[in-house]
Amino acid sequence: MRNINKSAELTEETIALNEHGIDYSVYGAEHIEEGARKQMDVAMKLPVSVAGALMPDAHQGYGLPIGGVLATRNAIIPYGVGVDIGCRMALSIFDIPGDNYFGNDAKYKRELIAHTKFGAGQSFKGSERAEHAVLDREEFGSIRFLKGLFDKAYGQLGTSGGGNHFAEWGIIEFAERDEVLNIDKGRYVALLTHSGSRGFGATVADYYTKLAKSLCKLPKETENLAYLDLNSEAGIEYWIAMNLAGDYASACHEVIHKRLTKAIGAEVLAKVENHHNFAWKETLNGEELIVHRKGATPAGKGVLGIIPGSMTAPGFLVRGKGEVNSIYSASHGAGRQMSRKKAHANISREEMKAVLKAHDVMLIGAGLDEAPMAYKDINKVMAAQTELVDVLARFEPKMVRMADDGSRED
Repeated sequence: MRNINKSAELTEETIALNEHGIDYSVYGAEHIEEGARKQMDVAMKLPVSVAGALMPDAHQGYGLPIGGVLATRNAIIPYGVGVDIGCRMALSIFDIPGDNYFGNDAKYKRELIAHTKFGAGQSFKGSERAEHAVLDREEFGSIRFLKGLFDKAYGQLGTSGGGNHFAEWGIIEFAERDEVLNIDKGRYVALLTHSGSRGFGATVADYYTKLAKSLCKLPKETENLAYLDLNSEAGIEYWIAMNLAGDYASACHEVIHKRLTKAIGAEVLAKVENHHNFAWKETLNGEELIVHRKGATPAGKGVLGIIPGSMTAPGFLVRGKGEVNSIYSASHGAGRQMSRKKAHANISREEMKAVLKAHDVMLIGAGLDEAPMAYKDINKVMAAQTELVDVLARFEPKMVRMADDGSRED
């Protein structure tokens, strides 16, 4: 497939939005800022929009709000997927009783530092580099643009971004036995990670977002919702690149979990993974549509997912109920209640240390913009989506590693 010329298929005429937007479901409306609602209102006026929903952790983003779910007809919006394509959660539950963590935290800290690398631009060199089947994918050779990103992808495989990306040890508690996961009631040591497709995915997102804006002329104030027709060469290329970036993000988590599992000498009882910056082909009301989940967790009937809180708040292992009005989705976390800038201006390092101490959490890295106070109350967010998911287990963070250089996620 040839590399696309950005001027090809250029549409000079501005595409008009529909006068009235399609109605959409909102969960936890009292927790959602006006800016996110306005962004969703505009998205529902796109001529390709069919259905939408807003999750209780929603807040303003670029184009589609974070926490926004949008179903479109044969069109994909790069900013509806997000900059960090395929960003996801991954949870490994070990055959180690929860109480084993206490008294052994020095070992867990040593291995966490030794086997993770955080921050924008971070990569492995030489023999440190990981190998994975995703690097053998033919897409790296069939699309010239992706071929140029191979070395970056190779070096960053198994690393994590900045911002809200993390790797943490914690204790997960099952109040009763789960037959599907084959895990008995009890408390277990677990590893939870959050990261995406690194510089590779960020570069893909930037390239195709600019391309979409050049091909899809929307009114100035809505240009970040520019979309690509999936029948066009540009749309097909982005779809291929997005799926590769999603698989690459999954591979990054796999490398991290395998390394840390080996380091602590554990067996994995169960592993759960879900992504929340992606687009899927799904059937809704009998029609195949493109479902964008930008900061939203898939919650189809029986689908497992992880919804984290903050570095001191609990996270939850959930099973989707398949609610059609939410477009089979749930929140992807607690959601921000302070912008990064506001958090830096209003939270002191001493306040952050006090909260960590009160919750007995050890923090390695992270800036004030990731302080627990910058996030909504995860318990209120979960209460707003009881019709979307069932909670299977509660994860309590004990040791959290994040980027310490103030870099944003890729």
